[in-house]
Amino acid sequence: MSSVLYDVPGPRARTRNRLLSVLFGLVLLGTAWFVYVEFDQKGQWAAEKWKPLIRGDVWRNIIIPGLLGTLRAALVAGVLALLLGTVLGLGRLSDHWWIRVPAGAVVELFRAIPLLILIFFAFFGAYAILGVSISAFAAVVFGLTLYNGSVIAEIVRAGVLAVPRGQSEAAFALGLRKGDVMRIVLLPQAVRFMLPVLIAQVVVLLKDSALGYVIGYVELLRQANQIGTEFGDLVPASILVAAIYITINLMLGWFAVWLDGRLGRGRGGRPGRRGLGLDPATEMGGGGAAAEPVVDEAAWGAPTRPGV
Repeated sequence: MSSVLYDVPGPRARTRNRLLSVLFGLVLLGTAWFVYVEFDQKGQWAAEKWKPLIRGDVWRNIIIPGLLGTLRAALVAGVLALLLGTVLGLGRLSDHWWIRVPAGAVVELFRAIPLLILIFFAFFGAYAILGVSISAFAAVVFGLTLYNGSVIAEIVRAGVLAVPRGQSEAAFALGLRKGDVMRIVLLPQAVRFMLPVLIAQVVVLLKDSALGYVIGYVELLRQANQIGTEFGDLVPASILVAAIYITINLMLGWFAVWLDGRLGRGRGGRPGRRGLGLDPATEMGGGGAAAEPVVDEAAWGAPTRPGV
């Protein structure tokens, strides 16, 4: 017995998979127990170290400002990176070399530069070169936008190229211009291919906002270090911040699943019957008869044209 994509495992393969799953679970449990024991011996689970994390003033004055700083930088940089990446990605697909070559150069340049250097350059280089000082927030957004925008540009380009070529050829045969083909036909379909990778890149962008710590930007990592300095509980504060990051990333994953379903690729999504050529009168179950495809007999008898 086989599936469309893979062979269904037999009895021996299922037994092997169960044994590997049990072994992997035991390794995880052993690692978790080792970490727990080591932390317990160092007194990291003592109630005194966790009490500051449940105080209202600590949340109000330290944790929440850091969370808002992280979300604000990620949101602004995410929107700008999506816009920049879309422009650069479409530019790399242009037929005009004077658009394609500069777009490719920008993408390759900022993909090759480490994000931390971009943040440093924006924060310290702006004053050295232009004689103006910019805020830590602007420097973080600048670095995140350029780096992630160049990565998203490649995602956009790959997503458009993943659409079957027949889609664009059919659109051109209908008389659409290239801009209309891209906007009406290719991009809506490419979004479905790009969605998982785009969400993954947004998660990377969110976590990379922690690099603002090195220039004093108020975000979660900096605030965790502040809690550790004031109360001597750096490990509990780091665990709390990690839990906050995990929660945000899980919410992004759930949003991706919901959006994927809305686009017709989730569990409840299925191709519309109209796209299969079924009679609209029988599409809602009317008439009591089985739905039959609507066939245009004249079209079957029409001669085909070369190149169409």
